[in-house]
Amino acid sequence: MTVQRTQFVTFDQEPLALTCGRSLPSHTVAYQTWGTLNAARDNGILIFHALSGDAHVSGQHEDGRSGWWDLMVGPGRAFDTERYFVICANVLGGCKGSTGPSSIDPATGQSYGPDFPVITLEDMVNAQRPLLRHLGVERLHAVAGGSMGGMLVLAFTQLYPEIAERAIVMASSWTNHAQAIAWNKIGRRAIMDDPKWRGGRYPADDPPKKGLAVARMVGHVTYLSEGALDEKFGRRFQSRDDESFTFGIDYAIESYLAHQGTSFPQRFDANSYLYITRAIDYFDFTGDTNGSLPAAFALTRARFRFFSYESDWLYSPARHEIMTQAAIAAGRDAIHHRIIAPLGHDAFLVQEKPQTELISAFLRT
Repeated sequence: MTVQRTQFVTFDQEPLALTCGRSLPSHTVAYQTWGTLNAARDNGILIFHALSGDAHVSGQHEDGRSGWWDLMVGPGRAFDTERYFVICANVLGGCKGSTGPSSIDPATGQSYGPDFPVITLEDMVNAQRPLLRHLGVERLHAVAGGSMGGMLVLAFTQLYPEIAERAIVMASSWTNHAQAIAWNKIGRRAIMDDPKWRGGRYPADDPPKKGLAVARMVGHVTYLSEGALDEKFGRRFQSRDDESFTFGIDYAIESYLAHQGTSFPQRFDANSYLYITRAIDYFDFTGDTNGSLPAAFALTRARFRFFSYESDWLYSPARHEIMTQAAIAAGRDAIHHRIIAPLGHDAFLVQEKPQTELISAFLRT
């Protein structure tokens, strides 16, 4: 099996202007590609990852990991790497190679930490635009993503309407609703209340693991459905037959969340979690249209396919139907695929059918 290696490119010819009014004098993008760019340079597909994702969407990574979307990206799969040139990059603000709060600030020689500018999803999209030029991509066959990745797809179609022909938005929304903002706030508060956060200036070898663990536990519950949790865990005890009458781990679901909380800080930066969740909260696709969703879609040119999941209570099927109807009202070609999937929000990551058939057909039309 071919080992997939992350590549890095730094853009420093001109500063990256940010929504907050500040700019980065240079920024690095960590990315991976699959397949071959055709002679017309129009078979590229840009995939955006979700909150905790990275550039490694498919295949075996040099560190031994499998791709986070192996199910959908590869030879003969929905995003067929024998037909398309697939690109995925770690987002600005992340901690998987692209410039973020853990990166070195060239002005100080130290990591940015809390001095990193507060960013938006639009900033993340703008940071990846030079990558397409670097790769020689003139026009994208499609942009695709789920959850935060779906929001990035929407932002891309509005910021660069002339580039993307097709847009695939999965388990996402045109803006974050109040409950989702609340969950993100709880996660950030857990991190910032950890004494080891130190105002964001923690050393790399002593991060606020406990706060980030709680943030991950809270977030992970929103990614799964009530039915999926009941089916997988129910009220099953973890290692005994009845209550321990302590505040330790009695139930299997408690053990599962403890594992998520322990493993996540080993691969993710706490400050990146703060910056990325804040960017998600700030996103509003209708921001330049006084709240009009049809007017927002009128600023795009792509054909849209929206994928929702029956048990997703974070970004419900109803929200996808609203987006679909708004896109149609704006004259866009748009279809809503409502998938029966018991897992919840994370279904887009693990549901192979009927996603593969529907995406393959859309990409080939």
